[in-house]
Amino acid sequence: MSKDVRAKLGELPRWDLSDLYVGAECETLSGDLDDARMRARTLNEQYAGMVADLSGEALGALIGEYEEVQEILGRLTSYAYLSYCTAMENTEIARFFQNLSEAANDISSDLLFLTLELNRIEDSLLEEKKKVRALAHYSPWLRDVRAYRPHQLSDELERLLHEKRISGRSAWMRLFDESVAALRFSLGDKELTSAEVLDLLSDPEESRRHAAAKSIGQVFGDNIRTFSLIINTLAKDKETEDKWRHFERPISERNLSNQVEDEVVDALVQAVQKAYPRLSHRYYALKARWLGSEKLNYWDRNAPLPEDDDRIIPWGEAVDLVLTSYRAFSPNLADIGQRFFDNAWIDAPVAPGKAPGAFAHPTVPSAHPYLLLNYQGKTRDVMTLAHELGHGVHQVLASPQGALMSDTPLTLAETASVFGEQLTFRALLGSESTPTRRRVMLAGKVEDMLNTVVRQVAFCDFERRVHDERRSGELTPERLGDIWLSVQGDSLGPALHFEEEYRHYWAYIPHFIHSPFYVYAYAFGDCLVNALYAVYQEADEGFEPKYLAMLRAGGTLRHKELLAPFGLDASKPEFWSRGLDIISGFVDQLEAEF
Repeated sequence: MSKDVRAKLGELPRWDLSDLYVGAECETLSGDLDDARMRARTLNEQYAGMVADLSGEALGALIGEYEEVQEILGRLTSYAYLSYCTAMENTEIARFFQNLSEAANDISSDLLFLTLELNRIEDSLLEEKKKVRALAHYSPWLRDVRAYRPHQLSDELERLLHEKRISGRSAWMRLFDESVAALRFSLGDKELTSAEVLDLLSDPEESRRHAAAKSIGQVFGDNIRTFSLIINTLAKDKETEDKWRHFERPISERNLSNQVEDEVVDALVQAVQKAYPRLSHRYYALKARWLGSEKLNYWDRNAPLPEDDDRIIPWGEAVDLVLTSYRAFSPNLADIGQRFFDNAWIDAPVAPGKAPGAFAHPTVPSAHPYLLLNYQGKTRDVMTLAHELGHGVHQVLASPQGALMSDTPLTLAETASVFGEQLTFRALLGSESTPTRRRVMLAGKVEDMLNTVVRQVAFCDFERRVHDERRSGELTPERLGDIWLSVQGDSLGPALHFEEEYRHYWAYIPHFIHSPFYVYAYAFGDCLVNALYAVYQEADEGFEPKYLAMLRAGGTLRHKELLAPFGLDASKPEFWSRGLDIISGFVDQLEAEF
């Protein structure tokens, strides 16, 4: 990033993690670690093998103590992870993160008995115990724990899998993260990070987009054997565990953790795939014509339109845009959002060794979330700020549910974030009177929605094909590239032109490594929010309190219960059609104006 761009952005915030701990060597951190270790061991010694015999009152108290230890562990691991995310090339911080992760894993191993023994209690006996208020409070958590009953293994195997995870799957994830963070991409006389070079794919200059795209393909291609080994190993690891746990398909475990039925996810994926021709295929053919070509080079997919001034949006202006949009919908929502800017809860600048992309980390209910961004002043960066702030506000609202019940399933975790984006976009569009600027903004929104819906479903299809084929043996880098190109061709359409190096682009997607099949949650959330926003536009009053109540519920309610007050049902095919029709309608408008 040039000095001129940095100056235009203004001062970007860095987060302060001292609300968690003042440092890796502080006495409070070491004291909490010792306290969690002692309390976990004591609970194991006192209650292991006795859970089924406890009264409802005693069982509720035990779960309460278990929750308190989980809160401590969550604070410790959050601090270690967030410290690591801004300094992945610092060996001492990486070592601290690894050591603390190992310690937390060892401690939680002592607590494993509780969920295992809860799942061996008969339904009728547990229902009798839940008549006591102390245990009834945890009914949503018990529901989610017991959903895994058909897939639970013996205590010994569960403990072994738990303890080996830190040297298994987690170690491969760390290898991926540090490998990507260490990569440098040459452009002229500059060496760029992955976040910087990926940002250039939306640069107004075609020559810079082209050079960036080639560099990305070359660098990931030079390292493709490492990334292929990582994804092959993790896919095999997942296959082994899925087989032992009797999950029908590779995606089934994710669906269970998302508290959504296989059929609902299948309906979503099939609806989006069926809509490819009227969404992405049609839009990218239109964009190719906008750019004066029959075909759209893959590095031009996110190119700004010729009419786009693509100005740099300073950080202060972005903050005002987002908070004003939130406030017009809900002052309560905006007030919570304001806290992220009044306090050092956001890390915004691009920096060497920093994790690419963006996220909102909830930490623990007794603290507050933190947002990580790589803000570079583009309109998309403003939308990313609106998105991650939505996550953060959602996490604040859900925190009173406690450490065990505040987390929202991924399918609903994207609701507040995508809704925040929608609010910001609609406000920007409504304030723009110039037809040309409105068209550019509308095209940008369509591209964001295609990236959220079409592209994420295509990612899900890539994962499905990879995991299915992995069952017959290791996939070569060439085969992984073939699958990637096939999926991208199907989803983006005949207007896109791909070159050979694009076959390596799957390797920069972290979700494939960190959270297999996470990606469909974005499409779920976008279509859900489209339907939800339509209800909001039609509602005279009463929408805001119902919306805030949905966010406050955290993980206590399933998607059917949360959507029922709005008259929506994700199990019905017309639900997905309603969301996709909004995207198609935007493309209709753009075609009419072309």
